[in-house]
Amino acid sequence: MIKMLEKLDKSPAVAIIATEEVFKTYELMCLDKLKEIGRSTAREWSFAMGYNHRSSLAKIIRRIKERYPEKLKIYEDKYPRLYEAM
Repeated sequence: MIKMLEKLDKSPAVAIIATEEVFKTYELMCLDKLKEIGRSTAREWSFAMGYNHRSSLAKIIRRIKERYPEKLKIYEDKYPRLYEAM
């Protein structure tokens, strides 16, 4: 910490900003991945996240619907359902 302050002109305010980290929940990481791949099914989304089974994100999608309903658009009129990150 002391060496870091020396490198940053010995300013504690700059050191606090430099060491501050942004933490994301797993739900937000999944939404970021969905935004990368675009509108997709749960199967495509779970494979993009590295899972081997199509229903692996079922609980996570449920939590996203509860916690961040404004960030996820679900097209339920089609089968299979399509998901899109807002």
